[in-house]
Amino acid sequence: MNLFYNQEGIGDTLILAIKDINVEERTSERKGNVARVFDRETNETAGYNIFDASSYMTITENGSVELTEELVGKLQRILEENGFNEKLEVDLSPKFVVGFVQEKEKHPNADKLNICKVDVGTETLQIVCGAPNVDAGQKVVVAKVGAVMPSGLVIKDAELRGVPSSGMICSARELALPDAPQEKGILVLTDDYVVGNEFVQR
Repeated sequence: MNLFYNQEGIGDTLILAIKDINVEERTSERKGNVARVFDRETNETAGYNIFDASSYMTITENGSVELTEELVGKLQRILEENGFNEKLEVDLSPKFVVGFVQEKEKHPNADKLNICKVDVGTETLQIVCGAPNVDAGQKVVVAKVGAVMPSGLVIKDAELRGVPSSGMICSARELALPDAPQEKGILVLTDDYVVGNEFVQR
């Protein structure tokens, strides 16, 4: 689940994105200040738009809004006050974590892609990576599924040239770090970073 707010771009509306659904099957219903967007065939909820959002809370972020337990509780109350009783299921674990590249092998269908097995502490992810400097034995920054990049890109499970990929190994530029090099290549971390910990720039 992700939360977005851009008053200048779309007005005083919070966008709560829960699940991707086919645009052709998408419909909505509005109650009070809240519109539920859902799949007309399956009734699965894609998300909610909360209008006149500043009347409910003060929002200082522009773009992706960090979710906390307190904020999720507020969102739940807003939905209920406007007639929606769906329970919000939220994963609040860090989405940018330190990973360790255990294995790297060439992608069978793409010369410039590699298939990496990356330990992120709680699990091992298969990530297809096109960076020229990725290699086994590195500590790297992994954007897990559900992460929102500084560019606004939401990381999702994908399939690249027929190979499943869950997450992204990040470059300094993709993370919008100060003085990030412009040439292609992932950010390789020093050995003192702990695998599985949330990535925090030092």
